[in-house]
Amino acid sequence: MIQRDSSPVSVARQCVLLGVNRSSLYVTPSANPDPRLPLTQVIDRIYLEHPFMGSRQMTRALRAEGFRVHRSRVQRLMKLMDIRSMAPGPHTSRKHPSHPIYPYLLRDRAVTQPNEVWATDITYIPFRKGFFYLIAIQDWYSRKILSWRLSPTLDLAFCLDALREALAVYGTPEIFNTDQGSHFTAADWVDLLTAHGVTISMDGKGRAIDNVFIERFWRSLKYEYVFLHPLEDGAELKAGLHTYITWYNQRRPHSSLEDRTPDDVYAGETTSHCAA
Repeated sequence: MIQRDSSPVSVARQCVLLGVNRSSLYVTPSANPDPRLPLTQVIDRIYLEHPFMGSRQMTRALRAEGFRVHRSRVQRLMKLMDIRSMAPGPHTSRKHPSHPIYPYLLRDRAVTQPNEVWATDITYIPFRKGFFYLIAIQDWYSRKILSWRLSPTLDLAFCLDALREALAVYGTPEIFNTDQGSHFTAADWVDLLTAHGVTISMDGKGRAIDNVFIERFWRSLKYEYVFLHPLEDGAELKAGLHTYITWYNQRRPHSSLEDRTPDDVYAGETTSHCAA
């Protein structure tokens, strides 16, 4: 019997001894998933729990979980995933040097109705063969996800698509809050909001808590769905996200909403505030 796990030279010798044509051997190819995926998924999980971690602390955390990894590799993967420490310090967010930055307008503000404040962010979503970036637009008062888009790259187009859909379907918010990233300071994004009369607000530098509700949604999405359902490809991921977000809006009760769903809270007061 030819041992197929032998080296190529050993296999050739066995074929000669047995009089077997080597080209007649059939070996079923094994799956070749992205070797970075298991580690990136662990990085994503740790980052959700400790967004203040930079590459040094992340490397220590990974080693504590049994990964033999060098900091340079962690730095490369965190850059690929577009995540960085939220702690104050240099290079904590990717701002464009020539784009304007707007003040944060929500500190100590009581949000009392739907469409008063919307917020958005971009996160990293892994699957077996790679990853996508996800943007979601959320109504602060109800926590409802108004629109979302997936993209294999961090371009601006998928962000604009999500914004246009939210404005077309749900009307115009008074304030739109984002971080200071270059996507949300780009002229096309800012012009679209100002054309609809929306006031722009941006998180303070290094303050993830300023956009706390969308950060909580990312945590719920990943722990309740993404990490529990290893997905094979982008089509399966998109279908799965549609199912989860529909459930999140329509059926998932929130303790902060007195156990009501985002759809119930949004629909309860949206009639007099949503633009036609």
